[in-house]
Amino acid sequence: MIKLTRLNGTEFLLNCDLIKCVEEKPDSVVTLLSGEKMVVKEDTDAIVSRVVEYGRLLRAFAPA
Repeated sequence: MIKLTRLNGTEFLLNCDLIKCVEEKPDSVVTLLSGEKMVVKEDTDAIVSRVVEYGRLLRAFAPA
């Protein structure tokens, strides 16, 4: 899961396996597989970095 911030300042955790796409227009919009859209403060580069880091963390604990 990654931590993101809604425009009102509320932080939440998002299961990044549910992300379909991320767009910047100009706010970042995260579209989930369900079709739900979430507008967040983080830019797309920050979101991608958090997803990549989360994936690395998971692989570090996975048996080889």
